[in-house]
Amino acid sequence: MRDYNGKSIAVIGMARTGLAVAEVMAELGARVTLWDKKSPDDLAEALEAAKKLEVEAYAGTDAVDLDGVDLVVPSPGVPASLPVFAEAERRGIAVISEIELAYRLSKAPIIAITGTNGKTTTTILTGRIMQADGRDTHIAGNVAAGDIRCPLVMAAHQAREDSVIVAEISTFQLEWIRSFRPKIAMLLNVTSDHMDRHSSVEEYANLKARIFENQTPDDFAVINAENRFTSSLAPKLRGRVLEFARRSEIEEGGFVRGDELIVKLNGAETVVCRRSDILLRGEHNIENVLAASCAAIAFGVNPESIVKAVRGFKPVEHRLEPVAVIDGVEYINNSMCTNVDAAVRSVEAIDEPQIMIAGGKDKGSDYAELGKAIRLKVKHLVLIGADAKLIRDAAEQAGFTAISEAGSMREAVDAAHGLAAPGDVVVLTPACASFDMFKSFEHRGQVFKDAVRELERKGSVV
Repeated sequence: MRDYNGKSIAVIGMARTGLAVAEVMAELGARVTLWDKKSPDDLAEALEAAKKLEVEAYAGTDAVDLDGVDLVVPSPGVPASLPVFAEAERRGIAVISEIELAYRLSKAPIIAITGTNGKTTTTILTGRIMQADGRDTHIAGNVAAGDIRCPLVMAAHQAREDSVIVAEISTFQLEWIRSFRPKIAMLLNVTSDHMDRHSSVEEYANLKARIFENQTPDDFAVINAENRFTSSLAPKLRGRVLEFARRSEIEEGGFVRGDELIVKLNGAETVVCRRSDILLRGEHNIENVLAASCAAIAFGVNPESIVKAVRGFKPVEHRLEPVAVIDGVEYINNSMCTNVDAAVRSVEAIDEPQIMIAGGKDKGSDYAELGKAIRLKVKHLVLIGADAKLIRDAAEQAGFTAISEAGSMREAVDAAHGLAAPGDVVVLTPACASFDMFKSFEHRGQVFKDAVRELERKGSVV
C-alpha cells in the first residue's frame, strides 16, 4: 500500500511516534484512529494533540476495533504479544512498524543505526558529518537528545529527494518491518540487554540483525568486527560489508593505526581524524567515530567534513555528559547507561578515581563483569533504586566493599560529594532502567544534574 488517501489506519500507542504517524497519515488523507490502554488522565496531553489533529483517539482500552481497518501501525515498545496484532493478521490486515511506513514514504536515502549501546551518539555524529558536508540532513528515529526528537515517519514525510535521513533504530521498531531497506545500515554491537523482554541474547541479536535483511549489493552494511554477535553476520549479508575495529586493521572498513583513524574502501585508505581530535571519553567512542566515518566515506562525504564534525562534537546529553566541577571534583551524568555493558564501558572510560552512583530497575542482567570493573576502577560505590542489592552482591563477590546506599538521587549526590577528594570524578552510571524512581532515563539524568547544580550554588566552582 503506497496510496493512503481514504485508507483506515489504526495506530497502537499514543506517545511521540504514534502521534507523528497520525499526523503524517492524516495529512496524506488517511482516516486515523489512535488507541492506547493507558488511562485518559495519563494521556491528557496526547489526547489534546489528537484533538488538534482531528484524529479519533481512544484511551483506557486495549479492545481495538479493527472493522474496516486497512493497516495497523504499532508504536515502538508496544508488546508484540498484544491480541490486536494476532487478530489483525488473522483478518488479513497488514501490521507494519512506523519505520516500515517511513521507508515506504521516503524519497531520501536512509542511514539506519542500531546496536545495544552507542546508537544515539553515532546517529547524531553521523548527522553532524553530513551537515558539515553541506547536505540537507534529517536526524530522526528513536533518538531523543535535547531538541532532536523527530520520529522517522515525520522525517521521511518532510525530506526531499536530495536530502539524507540518519536514523536511530531500536529493536522494537525492527519487529514489524517488511521491506525496510536502508542505503547504509549499521549494527554497532550486541550485548545482553532487555532480557526482561527477550528469551535469549540470541533472539535479541537476531532482531537487531533484521536491519540488514532487505539490503542488496548496492547497499552498505557496517558492522563491528570485534563483537562476537555482529562479526558472525558478515558472510550472511547481501549488502557490501564494511567492518570497524579499534584493536586490529580491517581489509575494508574502519580501524586505528597509531593515532590515526582510517577508513579503507576500494583499496584506498583515508585518514578521517586523529584520536586527539575526539572530545569524547572512552575507547567505545573510538568505535562510534569509526562507524560514523565508515558510513560517511561510503556515502561519498569529503574527509575534511568528517574531521570538522568530530572536532566540534561534544558529549550528547546523558551520555558521559560533564555537568560541573565543584571543589576540584568533576560530576558526570551518564544516565543513559542502562545496561551492564554500557556501565563497564563507562567505568573503563574514566581514568581518575571515581565515586560511582548506580542502581535502578533490573532488566534481567548479570552484573558479574560490572562487579569486576568496579573492583578495579571505582573508589566508592553509592547505590540507589529497587535492585541495588544485585549490584552490591556482584561488587562484593568481586572483593569490593566500599559501598553505601542512598534513598534518593539527592542523597546519593550529597553522599558522593562527601566522599570525593579534589581530582576525583563523581559519575552517575546506573547500569539499570530508571522506572523504579523516575519517568525515564532523561528524567533521572535531569534530577542528578539538578542535585549537582544545587551543590554548585552552595559551593565554589573551580
